[in-house]
Amino acid sequence: MQKTAVTIGFFDGVHTGHRHLVHQLKQLADERGLCPVVVSFRNHPLEVVRPGFRPMLLTSPAEKTDLLHQAGVQRVELLDFDERMMLMSAATFMREVLCRQFHASLLLLGYDNRIGHDANLELDDYGAEGETLGLEVVQASRLSDDTLSISSSSIRQALLQGDIMAANRLLGYAYTLTGRVTSGFHVGRTLGFPTANLMTDSQDKLIPGDGVYAVRVDVEGNDYPGVMNIGNRPTLDNGSQRSIEVHIIGFHDDIYEATIQVSFLGFLRQQCKFPSVAALRRQIAADRDEVVRRFPIHP
Repeated sequence: MQKTAVTIGFFDGVHTGHRHLVHQLKQLADERGLCPVVVSFRNHPLEVVRPGFRPMLLTSPAEKTDLLHQAGVQRVELLDFDERMMLMSAATFMREVLCRQFHASLLLLGYDNRIGHDANLELDDYGAEGETLGLEVVQASRLSDDTLSISSSSIRQALLQGDIMAANRLLGYAYTLTGRVTSGFHVGRTLGFPTANLMTDSQDKLIPGDGVYAVRVDVEGNDYPGVMNIGNRPTLDNGSQRSIEVHIIGFHDDIYEATIQVSFLGFLRQQCKFPSVAALRRQIAADRDEVVRRFPIHP
């Protein structure tokens, strides 16, 4: 069995900081003739640590795995975080999981990452334990942004505030939602702007804050520009019912029950109540024109 170089974390979003860590892992593995392995979790550890906690995830397990593969690591191992793992000390986790299960001879720790329930340990403590196991422990360097903290938490905050440009800069790609087109309110077509009502694949996936967004829509491998509305559509008196709807510009086929992927490109405006349906129609037309002008996409 080939020896491995491992790094471990939840890697939600696989943002630019995560990819910086993966790059370091690959370099160290190449230098030592090891197989690079990223160890992560299917479920958020806080769901076990804090019963009742509901995460707002940037990526599903499948999306996370795919992004890590795109970052250049072929071997990604997703563990189920359970009560037994929660109670493991760092020494036990290093011995039982990293060394015995994954045959690790090098552990690359994220600059702010800790393992085990005894999370107050320092790098020297991990290094001392590693020596007894034949496991080299290396601290990763930090990737910094001039104006924003690169973290999953800061990306979540940016998305909830509608700051798509900041979120995408930290992610290194456009934030996406994937889901099934379901039956909606059937009002968009009467306005002259038919919309696809999106039901996301995961209940835990973070939905950006209410507003109108410029998006790119992948329909069966083809990209189209779009205008997405998130919110309760106040002009149409939908009450508190929140919907996620996208008008796909230049697309007219029936895609009911199809799976589409929506990538967020920019924030257009806040949701507001218009004095009439005609005024809403004029604004949607202006939104469409702005998307085509600012974010040109050619199907």
